[in-house]
Amino acid sequence: MARPTPLPGRRVRGSQTGRPIMALLDLLGRRWVLRVLWELRHDSTPTFRQLQQRCDGISSSVLADRLRDLGQADLVEHAGEGYLLTGQGRTLLERLAQLDAWAADWRPKAED
Repeated sequence: MARPTPLPGRRVRGSQTGRPIMALLDLLGRRWVLRVLWELRHDSTPTFRQLQQRCDGISSSVLADRLRDLGQADLVEHAGEGYLLTGQGRTLLERLAQLDAWAADWRPKAED
């Protein structure tokens, strides 16, 4: 049985009260969620099959589960034959882009 979608106000991993940040971290920590969001960052509306191809190696059942979770969280919507980010999803991706910029400059300390 699939776990319920982490949403603010629900019990989630790390929070009995469902603090919004903990719900978000639980959702983003699910396998393939970040990749699906990342692949939807452009203005196109890929079909399920196109999105599956973009997410190398994701099974159709996992992709369907992740799209359901992201839809219930109001981050992704099904539009016609394809999928796209909602307004909240685009805002989240803007915030994640800041992490991408930071990661591009990340230089871990060299081990001695």
